[in-house]
Amino acid sequence: MIALQTNTFEFWAKYFPQLLAGLGVSLQLTALALLFGLPLGLLLALGTEAKLRAVRWLSVAVVEVGRGAPALVVLYVVYFGLPLLSWSPEAFICAVIGLTYTTAAYTSEYLRGGLKAVNPGSVEAAHALAMTSGDVLRFVVIPQGLRVAVPALMGFAIQIFQATSLAYSITVSELTANASGIASSSFRALEIFALAGLMYAAITVPTSWLTNKVEERLTLRQ
Repeated sequence: MIALQTNTFEFWAKYFPQLLAGLGVSLQLTALALLFGLPLGLLLALGTEAKLRAVRWLSVAVVEVGRGAPALVVLYVVYFGLPLLSWSPEAFICAVIGLTYTTAAYTSEYLRGGLKAVNPGSVEAAHALAMTSGDVLRFVVIPQGLRVAVPALMGFAIQIFQATSLAYSITVSELTANASGIASSSFRALEIFALAGLMYAAITVPTSWLTNKVEERLTLRQ
């Protein structure tokens, strides 16, 4: 049980704006990782089912490496590897690139499962209407597959939000980094990390509840 000092709430009030700024950075990282990672994940999902062997194996390799390597390792590879290629972006950009890759690798499997779950009858009906294979994929398979994958994707969004705390290791001033800096200067680590935990929970708990509600509604419609 956390033993709070008498002025804990004053302490929290003093540093809340700094933590809130860090939370904003964490949310930005999450949004950008999903914005770029989901479309890339869809391309990888389609690539793993491609008829061309080279495309299929390349997509599988990208996915398996992304899923097999811890997100922290990916961040380190991006942060320390890009300068070797004569490009030294700021830490925030490196974090976006690393988290985008992790997002794409994981969501590709959720999306692939959603695409494979599409009722074959819908595809046959579309072909019977003389739709091209591209139109069937664009207007039938992908929309229905995305609907199936929505709950899993929402659940992953929570995980990638929590994973933004790893960006602290490459000097990004997100929520965990700011909390750690305050803890080092104030020597009140337990209290400041308790507040940081509450701020993470303020995002993840409602999102988890919403994910469950969406999954229930989609299940009832099936």
